[in-house]
Amino acid sequence: MVELQKIATEQRNPNTMNIDTLSTLDMVKLINQEDHRVADAVGLVTEQIAQAVDVIAQRLSEGGRLIYCGAGTSGRLGILDAVECPPTYSTDPEMVQALMAGGYGAIFKAVEGAEDSRELGVQDMKNIHFSGKDVLVGIAASGRTPYVLGCMAYAKELGAPTISVTCCPGSELDRFADIGIAPAPGPEVVTGSTRMKSGTAQKMVLNMLSTGAMIKLGKVYGNLMVDVKPSNEKLVRRCVTIVCTAAECSEAEATAALEKCDYRPKVAIIMILRGVDAETACRMLEAAGGRVAKVLEA
Repeated sequence: MVELQKIATEQRNPNTMNIDTLSTLDMVKLINQEDHRVADAVGLVTEQIAQAVDVIAQRLSEGGRLIYCGAGTSGRLGILDAVECPPTYSTDPEMVQALMAGGYGAIFKAVEGAEDSRELGVQDMKNIHFSGKDVLVGIAASGRTPYVLGCMAYAKELGAPTISVTCCPGSELDRFADIGIAPAPGPEVVTGSTRMKSGTAQKMVLNMLSTGAMIKLGKVYGNLMVDVKPSNEKLVRRCVTIVCTAAECSEAEATAALEKCDYRPKVAIIMILRGVDAETACRMLEAAGGRVAKVLEA
């Protein structure tokens, strides 16, 4: 009990002491009022986030992988971020992965004791053949989850960079990481329910880490996701819209170009704006490190 009372995410929120007596409208207004604190808290750690983005982008550009690890809500947030990278940026599913204490089943139902084992974290890292070329992001609201600490220790043994995402500045995980990212949004509306403000803060940070890295890898042109994977009807339509916007052309012209390059917006944009075929456009992009802007500037 004494240990829990020292943890920032376990503190009692003085603003919500009587939330159970409020009307429904006042209750949700109070939750929203507390949620407003999250973005400001994340804003105070943008320097650390930027450092982490640069490290992640560098490792990915050199063939390494971005690995998230966590338990409970934190683990699920890592999974959510990882699984969105392939459809959004056409990344190899191996490039961004997430480890969850307790494995696949724990995504849907808590696995008792899984987060308390450092050894389980080490074994999961070994199972994916984690190496010194990769980068690890450990996610834990309290900053003390043994599973995550086990993963971090193993990554350090291999010489891989480690990044922590917690909501407890100065926590064990925060101190242990090479780059500690610890927004402090304050005590939860319901004491200790870190799926709320802490989860929201962690999600915002993970959004920045993966999105920032993908932008630096040339997977965004302007603010357009030019590496989107057309895996469903909505995304096929998005490809057309992206090419129309970037190349300032008609839907017919965009569709015709996309059909000649397997619906790769980047390639289609270069084809139209530089008047070249798909093969030449691919070579131009490769020479420019995959960056549309660099091809067009040249």
